[in-house]
Amino acid sequence: MLRLDSPKADDVSGPAIVRPKLSRPIAATMNLGASVRINKLGIGIIGGVLLMIVLVYRNSGGSEGAEMPEGMAQTASRVSLKKLLAAAIDAADRGGKIVYQIREEATLHEQSKGKTKEGANDPVTDGDLKSHLAMFYSIKNAFPGVEVISEEHSSNAINPQEVAPAVTSNEEVNSVITDDLTVPIEDVRVWIDPLDATQEYTENLRQYVTTMVCVAVKGIATIGVINKPFSNFIAWGWAGHGLSPKLHISKDQAGPKDDIAHIIVSRSHTGDVEVVAKSAFGDKTNITQAGGAGYKTLAVIQGDADAYVHSTAIKKWDLCAGNAILNALKGKMTTLDGTSIDYSSREMYKNEGGLLATLYNHDFYLEKLKVLKTTKSH
Repeated sequence: MLRLDSPKADDVSGPAIVRPKLSRPIAATMNLGASVRINKLGIGIIGGVLLMIVLVYRNSGGSEGAEMPEGMAQTASRVSLKKLLAAAIDAADRGGKIVYQIREEATLHEQSKGKTKEGANDPVTDGDLKSHLAMFYSIKNAFPGVEVISEEHSSNAINPQEVAPAVTSNEEVNSVITDDLTVPIEDVRVWIDPLDATQEYTENLRQYVTTMVCVAVKGIATIGVINKPFSNFIAWGWAGHGLSPKLHISKDQAGPKDDIAHIIVSRSHTGDVEVVAKSAFGDKTNITQAGGAGYKTLAVIQGDADAYVHSTAIKKWDLCAGNAILNALKGKMTTLDGTSIDYSSREMYKNEGGLLATLYNHDFYLEKLKVLKTTKSH
């Protein structure tokens, strides 16, 4: 039976009710066994003190790095990014387990969303939809004030409250990152891809499949989680704060190996990128076709490719997690004209300007590929 619940509810750190503590002198005057006469002036003073305490508490979140009361993941106005990272890892793991189980049981129930502008089938499966339900609602139930943007939109056959909130503490994260950062909730967008490489999933090409979560702050990809459910591998990165120790990072900064550029491209949305890449880097250019934006970005990070190039439109939930991990590594992901990708708007969910992702030497590849004229697709 497919379960959408996660670890025990006792393990979840949810929003707590915080009440201002009375100072010792004030508490000492409140002897319930004594007869105390309080005039209007006294009531006004006590009320003023309590109001001041509440205002001080509320305003303590005014600075970008303000501390949040221990155990609290979200207040009415701010959110803990460290706890959101832990929740993102938990959500990606939950979605991955569902994707794995459905593939093992061969109960995909594949349907088609239609055709892309390139004529490729755009499938959707039970793996996509059920992973979406688990990932989307686990994050929303842990952080109800945060906007979550998903590739899928189904809410059928589920009570959202039955999905346990995502766990907001992670041992690996705690071992790497000792600080935290709270930011205004309105600055945060969480992008999720419940199943990246659906076409390859239907073909049982499991190595390309990922589940991904990304946290964007003020439109910048800041926290990324990529889970490869068939490889038991989860990579994460938080720009400026830390990286998963499981992440394999290429140390080769010299540029194209043996003067041959190794470029990784989409196997299902290739466009004219192969022709242009060989025109830019020479006939000996090594072109690798692969499924899934998450897989291809990891290939660049791990040194299996020098650059990930895409010439047609691509959805931002495919890109955001990999973009965040590259940002944490000081790598780059941009459009083909060098523009950074903005993740601040649900409505602007398509990246129309093509794509170049590199760990090193981004400007070199950007210059070489400047002749690439982008086309628009699905």
